[in-house]
Amino acid sequence: MIAKHISVFAENKPGRLENITGILAEANINIRAIKISDLGEFGVIKVLVNDPDAAYQALKDGHVSVSQKPIAVVIMDDKPGRLHDVFKILTQQNINVEDSYGFTMGEKGILVVEVANVPEVTDMLKHSGLHLLTKEEIYAL
Repeated sequence: MIAKHISVFAENKPGRLENITGILAEANINIRAIKISDLGEFGVIKVLVNDPDAAYQALKDGHVSVSQKPIAVVIMDDKPGRLHDVFKILTQQNINVEDSYGFTMGEKGILVVEVANVPEVTDMLKHSGLHLLTKEEIYAL
């Protein structure tokens, strides 16, 4: 099974983030990472959570414009050049990264990527020697 994160399309105005995070808190959803992109009058909020299916349903029930997107998550040593190594492999395989964000945990770097064919890219990255997190490991971060 492929891991997913949540994408929320929201009007860019005060209170929208509070509403979204309030819905998730009320549903007992733990946010692991968040990315907010400003697109002018609207924005896209990407949220990595411990239970994307429950988060999706809670937001949908709260009348929020939400979707789920499949993701691949690479874990690597937090050292100069490791992120470059990942993107180099993707480029060599002609893989376009549609969206990405990352963070560190201790001495590890975590890279979340959206690509067109997550199962194929996940297999390719594993065969390239990279370590990918399982769905269970991602949701337990």
